[in-house]
Amino acid sequence: MGTNIGKLVLLALLIGTSLYWGADNFTSGSADLKNTDKLTLDATDESTKQAADAVQGKSNHPQLSDNIPTGAAKDVVLDSLDDLIALFDSLDYNSQSWLAGNREVPRLTFEGVSDNWHKTSNEIPVQQKKMVFFRLMAPLILVSNEKILLERQIIEAARLDAPELKRIALKYRAITDTKLPLTEELRMSLLNRVDILPPSLVLAQAAEESGWATSRFTLEGNAFFGQWDFSGDGMIPKQQRKELGNYGLARFDSPLASVEGYMFNLNTNNAYLKLRHLRAELRANEQAITGPKLAGTLDKYSERGQAYIDGLREMIRFNKLDQVDQAYLSSQAPLHLIGKNQE
Repeated sequence: MGTNIGKLVLLALLIGTSLYWGADNFTSGSADLKNTDKLTLDATDESTKQAADAVQGKSNHPQLSDNIPTGAAKDVVLDSLDDLIALFDSLDYNSQSWLAGNREVPRLTFEGVSDNWHKTSNEIPVQQKKMVFFRLMAPLILVSNEKILLERQIIEAARLDAPELKRIALKYRAITDTKLPLTEELRMSLLNRVDILPPSLVLAQAAEESGWATSRFTLEGNAFFGQWDFSGDGMIPKQQRKELGNYGLARFDSPLASVEGYMFNLNTNNAYLKLRHLRAELRANEQAITGPKLAGTLDKYSERGQAYIDGLREMIRFNKLDQVDQAYLSSQAPLHLIGKNQE
């Protein structure tokens, strides 16, 4: 594809999805990444050392930022691809920073995937397609995990009769009646449910379940994870499995809501007890909660069973998504990216 055509295609995607992360991505197929591995390991300047120390300190269990912004997101209108790249550079959110060991991710949101992505994604080089997808989803995953960590903080510190603790217990279906007293045993059970999902796993499942954000359900209802809906309000598949009854695919108001719904599903559904038990064991032993480890518990997520697990692990390995498990959110104010025609 010629340079000018490529820019036009990506700009069309930008206007619809409002997010694109430059020329390098998390993938192992990037020539720039291969050629700079030694640079990353051998770098000696002070800023690189500090970035590497920050990553090392956050590698096992994600921690809440000491300065979580509380204000509303600021709209950033993007007129061109060059504007977007300049914005990323100004936020130190680019390939050079990532390769130097910086895992800080700015707080970015967007409205959804546009029809332009569905129409043009097959014309975009595979590396660019992956790049756009992974960079699109990573901030949303970290924001969702941050909300979960805030809930964990309440669970750990609140009195057993605290209203906010009961609210979380009801939300995560640890109790069904607010009149029932909570116990320390219930608190521990709740902590097993209210915990983060490693970004590498979430990215791999989102890519697998949404077809790299090209599925009809992703376009129509921000459905990135193929969650079923038996309420009658879901999006109806063309070929339904009659043995499951009247079901559809759950729709969401935004990509962020889809990520949050997926995490809630894994944290509450009985089908994923193995995941929650393994995660609690890893946390108790102060071991890293990683995508490849938790992927091994998802035999019930897909009819493909072990083949599905193997596919997720291979996607994480090939695209080096384990690096994203080390990422953390910036403490800077959130930004809501919109294309000029969305004003």
